[in-house]
Amino acid sequence: MRPIPLLVAKPGLDGHDRGAKVVAAALRDAGMEVIYTGLHQTPEMIATAAVQEDVDVVGLSILSGAHMTLFPKVRALLHDQGRDDILITGGGIIPKEDMNALRAQGIGELFGPGTPTTALIDYIRDWFSERERQEA
Repeated sequence: MRPIPLLVAKPGLDGHDRGAKVVAAALRDAGMEVIYTGLHQTPEMIATAAVQEDVDVVGLSILSGAHMTLFPKVRALLHDQGRDDILITGGGIIPKEDMNALRAQGIGELFGPGTPTTALIDYIRDWFSERERQEA
């Protein structure tokens, strides 16, 4: 299996990126090709970077409470650029009912504080393997 290219992004005005950096390092250590965009990214910047870098996964780290706006906006922008095939996942301070609502809109699994990084790694690998099988 080829390395999984993914983009980790911090949308919005939230200035806390320690968690995103820990996740990015764990994903890189797991053999994935990680691009970290840094703080204060707009949904447009994230979608553009994802398309330009030809990633398979976008992971958003959101602690600001704007998850119900930012996840769907990134998804819509990727759709507009013909990239519905990109998994959008992520985490942060997201209530369970909002996680369920976002999943119903096509967003992937979302992870809260304290989730072991192995859970995210396994989720991305399983998603990627299933997609590769379907394309074969």
